[in-house]
Amino acid sequence: MLAKHSAENLNQIIAKNLKELRRVRGITLDDAAEATGVSKSMLGQIERCECGPSVATLWKISTGLKISFTYLMTEEHSDVYIVDNKEMVPLTNGNPGFRLYPVFPIGPGQDFEILYIELDSGAISSSTPHEKGTEEFTLVYAGTLELHVSDKIYSVKAGHSIHYSGDQPHSYANRNDDMVQICMVIRYGNNSR
Repeated sequence: MLAKHSAENLNQIIAKNLKELRRVRGITLDDAAEATGVSKSMLGQIERCECGPSVATLWKISTGLKISFTYLMTEEHSDVYIVDNKEMVPLTNGNPGFRLYPVFPIGPGQDFEILYIELDSGAISSSTPHEKGTEEFTLVYAGTLELHVSDKIYSVKAGHSIHYSGDQPHSYANRNDDMVQICMVIRYGNNSR
């Protein structure tokens, strides 16, 4: 659960989970760097909490290590809990105009995660293809989302939703003046946790 965590605390959770994942799988920083395309030094800095990873870096790590996007951000929690989005630390892709809130990270026995995303006017975020069989379900609550999936562009207005395969290149953009607010459910194929 990510509620009530500062950015520093979130970075500590990510660091702990990345170290533990490498330990359990028996992989070195070199192995992780080769699998993810993230440099060994950057991975080491993340594990030592010397820097917080960007959304793009987290996507590279999760795709390369075949884990869900929120796997590294997950802490143990009780069976019932309420998440207040206002108390969550948003993740950005280096642009404060794009804010991703991992509301319900993937947990044991789940094959999905739920994200809340805000895009200010002009914000763009690209996503690398996820594992084969990954599906994304996006519900637009405010504004108009411009969604690029492979070589096609879709305009999804507030009150509409779209489903697509996440195992192909895709990106999200807000080409209008009003903020875009979306809820995204990512369902992973059999290879991701």
